[in-house]
Amino acid sequence: MLGRYGGGSFWMVTMTSSTSWPQLLAFKLAPPPHDPGSPERVVSCDEAIERRYEIVPSVVCSMCCLFGIIYCFFGYRCFKAVMFLTGLMFGSVVIFLLCYKERVLDTQLSVEASVGIGLGIGTLCGLVTMLVRSVGLYMVGLLLGLLLGIASLVVMEEFHHPRTVWVPLGVLLGSGMLFAVLTLQWQRFFTTLSTAVFGSAVITVTVDYFIELFALVRYIFERIKVAPPRTVCWFTWVIMGVWPVLALLGVLIQWKVTAEGYSHTEGKSEP
Repeated sequence: MLGRYGGGSFWMVTMTSSTSWPQLLAFKLAPPPHDPGSPERVVSCDEAIERRYEIVPSVVCSMCCLFGIIYCFFGYRCFKAVMFLTGLMFGSVVIFLLCYKERVLDTQLSVEASVGIGLGIGTLCGLVTMLVRSVGLYMVGLLLGLLLGIASLVVMEEFHHPRTVWVPLGVLLGSGMLFAVLTLQWQRFFTTLSTAVFGSAVITVTVDYFIELFALVRYIFERIKVAPPRTVCWFTWVIMGVWPVLALLGVLIQWKVTAEGYSHTEGKSEP
C-alpha cells in the first residue's frame, strides 16, 4: 500500500522466513526512511496528503467501520455476538502470528495458509467465549484494558518517554488483567464500556485510514515499540480525539437506549 507521502517513498519491510511478529505488524505501518542529514520530522503539516487508496484495504476498513458502529452503539444488546467476535478476533490474530512466525512440521506456511488456520482456530475460540460466559467476559475486559493501556501510553509520551519496552508491556498487561477481573465482577457496566471503547477505536482507525492513511496507527505502534519520539500534526490529534468522544457517546446511547431494560443473564428485556 502506498503511504500518504506520495512519490513511491513509502517503503516496505522485506518479509523472510525468519520474520518476527513485530516486523510483521510493522509491514504496513513503517514510515519512510529519513534522508541522511534530514530533520527528524517525516513530513510537514502544511504539505498536502496524497491519498492513493487500494481496493482491499478500503473495503476492509469500510466493513470494520460497520462492525465498529454495531459494537459502539449496540454492543451490550448483541451480547452473544460480541462474545463470539471477541474470541474470534483474539484467537485468529494470535494463531496467525504464531503460524506465520514459526515453522509447522518443518514447513514455512504462506500467508494464505496462516490466515486459514487462524480463522479456523479463531472460530473455535469464538464459540468458547460465546458459550462459556465467564471466558467471554474475561476477554472483553482484557480488550478494554489493552485499549485503555494504549491510550495511556500515548498520553504518557507527551510527558515522559520510556527507555525500555518493558514499560509499555507492563502497562498493557497490567491494565488488561485489571479490567478483565473488573469485568467479571461488574459485568453489565464494563461490557457496555468495553464495546463502546472498542467500537469507537475501530471507527477512529477507519477515519485515520481515509484521511491520513494510518498515520495515527503508525504513531501508536511506535509508542508500543518505544521508538524515538517525534511530533505529529495537529489533525492527527483531532482524529485521536474522535475516539473518546465516540466512546462516551456509545456508552450513553447503550445505557439509555439500546441496552435499557436488557439483561444478558436472561437473554431478554427486563420488565
